[in-house]
Amino acid sequence: MARTVFCQKLQKEAEGLGFQLYPGELGERIFNNISKEAFAQWQHKQTMLINEKHLNMMDPEHRTFLEEQMVGFLFEDKDVEIEGYRPPEK
Repeated sequence: MARTVFCQKLQKEAEGLGFQLYPGELGERIFNNISKEAFAQWQHKQTMLINEKHLNMMDPEHRTFLEEQMVGFLFEDKDVEIEGYRPPEK
């Protein structure tokens, strides 16, 4: 049976992550309070941020920026805004 959590992002009971995907206290907080579905949403946004802003994950400033965006998205109900980004037309 899958582990469930009350997801702070989605505000509902949902399937939790299978294991801690991020290190440290923040990783523990994500594991205990964020669902698989919400984390998948973040991963999509994270990919967009990395690509559109040309982030280098070897750069500590870029990693700090990405972590701040992740906390805002998952726990503070902030959406990730990418200046100049327009979704592809269908």
